[in-house]
Amino acid sequence: MANQNLISLEQDDRIEAAARRLQMGRREFLQFCAAMATTLGLPQGADAAVAEAVAANKRPSVIWLHFQECTGCTESMLRAEHPTLEKLILDVISLDYHETLFAAAGHQVEAARKTAMTENKGKYLLVVEGAIPTRDGGIYCKVGGKTAIELLKECAADAAAVIAIGSCASWGGMPSTDPNPTGAMGVDKVLGKPVVTIPGCPPNPYNFLSTVVHFLTFGSLPAVDHLGRPKFAYSRLVHENCERRAHFDAGRFAMDFGDDGHRKGYCLYKLGCKGPETYANCPTIQFGDAGAGTWPVGCGHPCIGCTEQGVGFEKPIHAVAKLKNIEPSAFLPRIVEEKGVGASLGSAAVLAAVAGAAAGAGAMVAKNLGLSHKAEQMEEAKKSDAKAEV
Repeated sequence: MANQNLISLEQDDRIEAAARRLQMGRREFLQFCAAMATTLGLPQGADAAVAEAVAANKRPSVIWLHFQECTGCTESMLRAEHPTLEKLILDVISLDYHETLFAAAGHQVEAARKTAMTENKGKYLLVVEGAIPTRDGGIYCKVGGKTAIELLKECAADAAAVIAIGSCASWGGMPSTDPNPTGAMGVDKVLGKPVVTIPGCPPNPYNFLSTVVHFLTFGSLPAVDHLGRPKFAYSRLVHENCERRAHFDAGRFAMDFGDDGHRKGYCLYKLGCKGPETYANCPTIQFGDAGAGTWPVGCGHPCIGCTEQGVGFEKPIHAVAKLKNIEPSAFLPRIVEEKGVGASLGSAAVLAAVAGAAAGAGAMVAKNLGLSHKAEQMEEAKKSDAKAEV
């Protein structure tokens, strides 16, 4: 199937069965597979491989752990539409352990986790949401009588791959900001080995879904950068694809919230937008399946750099970003140029000085341009008084 053209698969029985499971039409299912392949930056023909994997392969078992976090990453998953969450966890992956979404509790939940780990040893995906507290032996977060450190290491031991979802799990996020009383840190620091990180507060659910689909299709996780972030999602700066980029290049900036430039959609750089130093695909993939503009900058708020360690939760929200690969020109024309009114007295004096006028002439110009008629009268009065005294 993977070597065929995607459109030719429309009548394939397995495609029809997979589409039925996902409660999609066949074409909608094929469009979903094509979208996943495009999101991942895969070459032509890979969409058919994605279709084959989703239609025929066994759903990967997923164990999802919660530690120091606000459950925002899970909440973002709940709002995915292509596919919706129930289709994702029942037909694309097998979510065998998730404390927030489980109906069961206590010993039943822990038994489900251990069963999934045993039956899928070496094959399951471990997803970690939240930072890991390490101070005082990790006593600040316990689940089922075990510290987060113990539980993480136990589940990671036989996992096929570990995915840290959200900024908290990726590098410590908000819990790790000063003074960091619990010693919170990212998953990779605790495990002492690289993991796939999908930072964001929250991250886009499709970045996670695409990562899982890549694993399902090729048996491996997608290529990552030096921080473990999938390159398909985190290889370009937010600034590069921002819809306000043209205003940045033209020197048009909002200076205050609610001012004329802000209402007209001008660049938010001077209001503290961290897009020029933050790597993420927010401008292109957006959030919430609610149409254009559904991401912070599109809605009028500066990017806070939540995907970038050292920026999100550390730099003040309205501090100006460090520009990584481009500087705004200092010589761009103003948006509206006033009508010329000729040289002012001040500009004439400056021009005379720059031109290097002779000392005598410069003194005369300074006198004529710097003294008003009233000042000249005062000078004459002083001279008269001096003569009278003599």
